[in-house]
Amino acid sequence: MRFFGLVLVLITIYSHAQELNCRVIVNAQQIQTTERAIFTEMENEFAQFLNTTKWTNDEFQEEEVINCNIVITMTEMPSVGVFKASVQVLSSRPVYGTSYESVIMNFADRDWDFEYVQSQPLRFNENTFTSNITSLLAYYAYMVLGFDYDTFSEMGGAPHYQKAFQIVNNAQQTNYTGWQQFNSVRNRYWLIENIQNPQLEPIRKALYTYHREGLDIMAEDREQAEKNILASLSEIQKANRARPRSILTIAFMDAKSGELIQIFKESNLATRRQAYNLLSNIDPSRTDEYKALID
Repeated sequence: MRFFGLVLVLITIYSHAQELNCRVIVNAQQIQTTERAIFTEMENEFAQFLNTTKWTNDEFQEEEVINCNIVITMTEMPSVGVFKASVQVLSSRPVYGTSYESVIMNFADRDWDFEYVQSQPLRFNENTFTSNITSLLAYYAYMVLGFDYDTFSEMGGAPHYQKAFQIVNNAQQTNYTGWQQFNSVRNRYWLIENIQNPQLEPIRKALYTYHREGLDIMAEDREQAEKNILASLSEIQKANRARPRSILTIAFMDAKSGELIQIFKESNLATRRQAYNLLSNIDPSRTDEYKALID
């Protein structure tokens, strides 16, 4: 089980009883301002909002809290209190019987514009649009929950995805980018559209097979785990044929490509070839990386 030695960068552990243990990092190196304290405040306030809000009706034990990171890279400050940024969202879940955490969500959101002044209260109402800060943070809180629940029970994330979908609907009449289908093919609208698209349902089911019937049994039955992970990749390949290079397929491979190489590089030649064929077909942009499986 050498691949369990991989380290998930940026995951840290805090002690609390809510669903999320989310670290927020604000990178403001590109912004020219002497008022740097506002960015530290953002980190603290955004993290507090994510980590102290009760997002579900479920009771979480301390070891069940979901580790996640939100990295906000400021790109512009057009005027005082107005910001443009990109956002990287990472979440992970533990693998049964190990100390390893597997990345399950890795998504880059390139279009976030918002207003923020120091000591600004963060208010959120799931039934209406309140601000572009809390809408984005709540959207990704529900997406992180949805991905996590999908790995523990087949299609288990549905209630959380529905909440994320409601946030997208609430934001449709605003002028903020990232919420509409016409802004981009890789934004918050299209991520939730893909999640709810029947053609891409095999990817959501593959999340369960890959994690619960693959990684979670790897320590006790590696051969069966490999078969189940290959089966999950076959399902993703079917979805990719129906909707080539969908944002959901890209997000899955962004999270899993390195892990998959580590898993299968210890396998026999026939299994490595099968993995290579599937991976290079689903994710041709990384074909050179996958060649490590057959070289």
